[in-house]
Amino acid sequence: MPTRFVIARVGRHLSVFVTVLLLSGCQPASKGDAPPAEPANDATDAGDFDPDAAPETQPQGPTPELLIEGGRGLWVLAEGSQRVLEDRAKIERLVTEASTLAATDLFVQVYRGGRAWYDAQLADRGPYDALLERNGLDTLDLLLERAHASGLRVHAWVNVLSLSHNTDAPILQIVGRDGVLVDRHGRSMLDYPNLEVPPPDGNYYRMGTRGVYLDPGAPGVRERLVATFAELLARYPGLDGLHLDYIRHPGALPFVPGSRFGVGLDFGYGAATRERFRHETGLAGPFLGADQPDAGHIAYANEWDDWRRAQVTALVAEIRSACLALRPGLILSAAVNSYVDRAYLSLAQDWKRWLEEGLIDLAIPMVYTLDDRLFGYQVQHFASAPGRERIWPGIGVWLFARHPQAALDQIGISRSAGAPGDVLFSYDSIVDSPALWAALVAAASPDADPVTVETP
Repeated sequence: MPTRFVIARVGRHLSVFVTVLLLSGCQPASKGDAPPAEPANDATDAGDFDPDAAPETQPQGPTPELLIEGGRGLWVLAEGSQRVLEDRAKIERLVTEASTLAATDLFVQVYRGGRAWYDAQLADRGPYDALLERNGLDTLDLLLERAHASGLRVHAWVNVLSLSHNTDAPILQIVGRDGVLVDRHGRSMLDYPNLEVPPPDGNYYRMGTRGVYLDPGAPGVRERLVATFAELLARYPGLDGLHLDYIRHPGALPFVPGSRFGVGLDFGYGAATRERFRHETGLAGPFLGADQPDAGHIAYANEWDDWRRAQVTALVAEIRSACLALRPGLILSAAVNSYVDRAYLSLAQDWKRWLEEGLIDLAIPMVYTLDDRLFGYQVQHFASAPGRERIWPGIGVWLFARHPQAALDQIGISRSAGAPGDVLFSYDSIVDSPALWAALVAAASPDADPVTVETP
C-alpha cells in the first residue's frame, strides 16, 4: 500500500492563477492597465506518503540585504480606529508618525474577510470602491508613494484562511460549502451558531477567534487564494512585501495536540478533504469507519495530522512561487503563533519549517502577553534558534496602553535577547493612547537615554 505523499509541484500551477488574472482583466505586467477585518490548488501528485517531503520546487531563502538589523514594523489595521486607507489625509499622518516611531516597515491590512481595500476583481472590492469615491484616488498607491519617499517599506497584510464573519465572501461562491473547514463531528463552520462552537460542545470549548475558515485541503481553495494574492501583487508592483496572517487552522480552546487521542475539537474533516487524503496516501482514514465516522476513533492519526499540516505548507509554497514569478525581490512574511509546538500540533502551522525551507523570508511570532517572564522565555528561544536573523517578535503594545513602561520593558527584553527587529501591534492602538505614543517616541529617539514612564 503506498505510504508516501509529496507536496504538489508549485511551479506548474502558476499558469492557473495567471489564467484567472487574464480572465479577470488583470495584466500581470502593469497595474495601470487594470480596471479601476479581527487577525490554491487541489491537484497533488499521487504517490507514497512522506510527511517530511519538501516541495519539489524549492524556493530560495531571502536575499540577505532585504532584512535589516534593528528593524521596526507597525501593523496597520484596515478596520481599526484609524482606517488609514479610507482617508488620504491619514496617509500623510501615518508616514510621519511611523518615521517618528523609528519604523522601517508598515504591515498594512488590505484584505480581510474576503474584502479588499485595493483594486481587486477576485475579492469583494466594496471597501476599495468606497475609498476611491471618497478620496478620488487609490490610497494604497498614495501610501506606497509617500512611504517610499520616507524610506519606509510597505507590506500588504492579508488574512489568508480566515473570512472573519463574512459568510457571503465571493470566494465561497467559487469553492462552495466544501471549501469551508468541517470539525471532527462533521459540522461545517458555516453552521456554527454565531460562529461559535455548537452545544453541547460549546459547554466545554470556545473558538480562539470566531469566524469562517477556509480548508486549504479542499478542492479549489488554494487555487483561488493564490490567484487573489497574485492579482494584488500584479496590480501594485511597488509593494515591498506580502504579509500572511491567519495562515493556519482555527484554534478551539482548550487546544488539543492533534487527533491521535480521539478527544477535543479540531478541523479539516470535510468529505472532499477526507477523500483527497485517502486518494493521495492510500490510507483508509481518518476515521476507522468511513461509512460511519466515529469522532473518538481516528485511524492513522499521525499521518492524518501530517497531511493536514502539509496542506497549509503547500499553500504557503504556492504563494511563494507566485511571488517569485511576479516579483522576485518581494519579501514574504507571516504572522505566526508564538508557541511553536502548539502551532505545529494544534493549528497545522509548521512555520519553523517554512523558514528552514525558504518558503517565507520573515516570521513574526505574536508574543502577546502581560507576563514578562513568559515573554522573555519566548524571545530568548527565537533569538537563539536557527534562522533567528529572520524572526522579528510581534509585541502586543496595545496591552499596555495605560502602563506604557511595561511596553518599553518588553521591547527592551526583546532587544536584550538579541532579536534583530520587532513589530508592534498596532499603529491604531499607539496613536489612540497619548501616554503610549509619547513613551514609544521618546524611546525611539537615537540619542534617547533609557526611558522611565510614570503610570497614570
